[in-house]
Amino acid sequence: MKKIIAIFLILTLAVSTLVVPTSAAWSIVDTTFAVASDLHYELQEEELEWFSEDPIFGYANRRAAMENESRYIVDEFLNQCAENEKIEFILIPGDIANEGRAVKQQHLEIVEKFKKFEQETGKQIYVINGNHDAGKGEKEGETSLEEFREIYYEFGFSEALSTMEGNLSYTADLNEKYRLIAADSCDINRSTGDGMTDDRVEWVVNEAEKAFADGKYPILMMHHNLLDHMPIQGLLSKDFIIRNHISTAEKFANAGIKMVFTGHEHCSDANTYTSSKGNQITDFATTALTMYPLQYRIVEMSDEVINYDIATVEKIEAEKLLNDVKGYTPEHIAEMNKGLNAYAKKFLKNGVEWRLERGFQDEQLGIDKGAFYYDIVRKAVDGLNDILNTPYRGEGGVIEQAKAKGIYIPESNYVDGWDVATELVSAHYAGEEDYPLMDRDVTILLRTMCLILDTELAMITEEELMAAATAITALYGSTPPDDLAKKLELDLGISHGAQCFLLAIATPLLDCFANDDEVADNVGSIKGYARTGSADSFINVTQSMQVTLDKIYETLMMIFTFVFRGMDYIKG
Repeated sequence: MKKIIAIFLILTLAVSTLVVPTSAAWSIVDTTFAVASDLHYELQEEELEWFSEDPIFGYANRRAAMENESRYIVDEFLNQCAENEKIEFILIPGDIANEGRAVKQQHLEIVEKFKKFEQETGKQIYVINGNHDAGKGEKEGETSLEEFREIYYEFGFSEALSTMEGNLSYTADLNEKYRLIAADSCDINRSTGDGMTDDRVEWVVNEAEKAFADGKYPILMMHHNLLDHMPIQGLLSKDFIIRNHISTAEKFANAGIKMVFTGHEHCSDANTYTSSKGNQITDFATTALTMYPLQYRIVEMSDEVINYDIATVEKIEAEKLLNDVKGYTPEHIAEMNKGLNAYAKKFLKNGVEWRLERGFQDEQLGIDKGAFYYDIVRKAVDGLNDILNTPYRGEGGVIEQAKAKGIYIPESNYVDGWDVATELVSAHYAGEEDYPLMDRDVTILLRTMCLILDTELAMITEEELMAAATAITALYGSTPPDDLAKKLELDLGISHGAQCFLLAIATPLLDCFANDDEVADNVGSIKGYARTGSADSFINVTQSMQVTLDKIYETLMMIFTFVFRGMDYIKG
């Protein structure tokens, strides 16, 4: 027995000494900062505006931002940053105010919070404008570019080393090692579209080169996304990504920029582009602070590695809402205090349902009325909307309809199909897309959608369905995953044409919101500015080794514990 114990001790000690330290331990962290985007700060309404009969979440607006709660969410975010001794400064990549273009007072109110934060903590806030923040200034009360600069002068602009005429772009030294390039990516002539013209792109490239020449590492911040954050973003959300984004990413990466912090899309997502020269740039899209999941990023910089994580606003002074805004009830406050994140998720799902229903319109689908498959798609989409709005339970419900057709809907707590669909969207916003983990949820959604094949599309021939499926797939540029196709075929035994058509309709949603690329969205590491060439692969290998050795270590400890418990039992 002593020999067995000795062996376990030796093995445990050996594994513990082999455990590779985390990347953060390789080099000293020299800068830590927070990134919060799309605050959508709103002036307090006198009374809630209701959009549905939902007794709690019926005030969820189409943007799904918690506007009336925004001031309290911002307050708590700033409190957390003040209490976190590691955080040295904050980056805010746009949409500071919800209606900042037209309502200057929103800027004036939130900037007082920023001033108080800086005075009390000594920590700096750096901002750039989003599409909600500034316009031409031609209308009464509208915030012009110059007025935006004046209001937020203390928050980056006063330290500007370089600016660009005609927009709000500037650079500023964050410390002795890092330089911020804050690029104005907005077009004041359009409400959401980008303004990253060739001259602005070249300005960013030149400023990155200047930073290196001055011995500084560049950190880029702008409102619009540099890279795709869902497979068909260019189709569904074309105004959220900059024009010529691939060629621009190529230029930025080759200029040595390793990271850009963006917002606008309201999702927590990271995507990496590798240039023709082998340079990598990562676009960190950060979710809206005042929307589910109420998150912001924390970034730790060192020469060798850049670590990123997320933090969450988990509580607010909800009780104040009872006095501040007419319409809130003790039930609202109880729900918020029970779990603010869960509350925000239900609020988001109500708002997203409105947006997705709007997405079923012709102009949003991108379907040409003259296309031969238009009537088929229109029937399918209208039928899909109807079935998604049908309750799962009760007489005439989806479960009953499906059972009559030999389709089994897995058990769940979902109310209807929209409840499932918005759950997938919520996962995208939170950076938690993972199709294998949502196997049941996707199955429920697909089987619900199958009902349209026996109703609205019952008279459509196999050939017509195949032709329509081929055309739609080509339009979206998105191929249905093989495992989904097999699932439909095995589970339901539906015809090949119907299977392909259903997947062509479903794939855009599933690709966007249930799947993700290989880049970790919320917690991960990228190589630091001092690392080149094979550094990424080295980091990945060591991280994989870390995971493996940790598992071995845990297994040995479990066995070790079991042996000692067994000995105690024998002795007992």
